[in-house]
Amino acid sequence: MRLVIQKVSEASCKVDGNITGSIGNGFMVLVGISVNDDEQIVEKMAVKMSKLRVFDDENGKINLSIYDTKGSVLSISQFTLYADCKKGNRPSFTDAQGGERAKQLYLYFNECLRKLDLHVEEGIFGADMKVSLVNDGPITIILDSEVLW
Repeated sequence: MRLVIQKVSEASCKVDGNITGSIGNGFMVLVGISVNDDEQIVEKMAVKMSKLRVFDDENGKINLSIYDTKGSVLSISQFTLYADCKKGNRPSFTDAQGGERAKQLYLYFNECLRKLDLHVEEGIFGADMKVSLVNDGPITIILDSEVLW
């Protein structure tokens, strides 16, 4: 599982001109599910992300978590995080989990975040989404389950 986490002051997702999710302060996270992922990995990644301390404290040091700042999460499914560009110029996505299983794990990730008492807004799995954000910092963190565990 790969997460690209951007600390934002605001973010939103539109599908067919309609807003599907919108947040102020928090994380806009791109969620990639691999063929090797399962519920246990999803749970660990949700906990890891929720505990990241990347928000400024009163001294301007990045020392606070999303809980400390009462931030929210905009979660966007993103199979292209598993693009393999080693051969040629057209990416291969054979490492990305496909179809219904990927959707199940993406939705489970969002539910895990909610169980961790985070407010979560979503894009629509598999849709052509238009994501807007204001990256705050900028701070962007990549979490990869294959590197973490």
